[in-house]
Amino acid sequence: MRRVLIVDDDPKVCETLDRYLAHAGYITASALDGARALEIVQTFAPDLIVLDLMLPRIGGLEICRTLRETSAIPIIMLTAKTTEHDKLTGLSLGADDYLTKPFSPRELVARVEAVLRRTGTAGKTPRVIAGALTIDPERCEVTVAGQSVVLTATELRLLLSMARAPGRVFRRDELARLALGDDFEGLDRTIDAHIKNLRRKVGAEIIVTVFGVGYKLVA
Repeated sequence: MRRVLIVDDDPKVCETLDRYLAHAGYITASALDGARALEIVQTFAPDLIVLDLMLPRIGGLEICRTLRETSAIPIIMLTAKTTEHDKLTGLSLGADDYLTKPFSPRELVARVEAVLRRTGTAGKTPRVIAGALTIDPERCEVTVAGQSVVLTATELRLLLSMARAPGRVFRRDELARLALGDDFEGLDRTIDAHIKNLRRKVGAEIIVTVFGVGYKLVA
């Protein structure tokens, strides 16, 4: 059974999400502040984190930044902030998806299932080599010129999509469909945020912007 960590400073939100996720077959744990959340991650080993951004002690963005230094655990942000800038900030730190408060618990469960579906299929793909880039989906490992790179599940799927066809230009909507699924509904700039993270990690010379069209991987 998959494990989900719920991080929100509102006990009622934690209780509601715990009930809905448990009904959907997930094992859950919850934390009411950021410091406690980081402690629980070490012992609970979640498959996904539902993370509120406005938290006491350690904020959600800082938690996301800390986790992404060593972990690719999928993260769904919960935010009361509705501006595009705030959402893109979370995505740029490595979050996989977001929901704006108030939201439907059923929608949250659907988002959890969608993100875990995406992260659970990568291991069925054989190893891909494109120039200095090597991707081993079975082990969720990526190296560039022999150096290990830590990617989120979404970043890994984006990279795989482009690495299977080096030199081909992918439109943003194509990448969204390949990496995020047909049911993804989000900002037009969501892919841009994930690509920005990828370029920082694997190198801007490997993933090239084709202005007015999209992106391509250069082997």
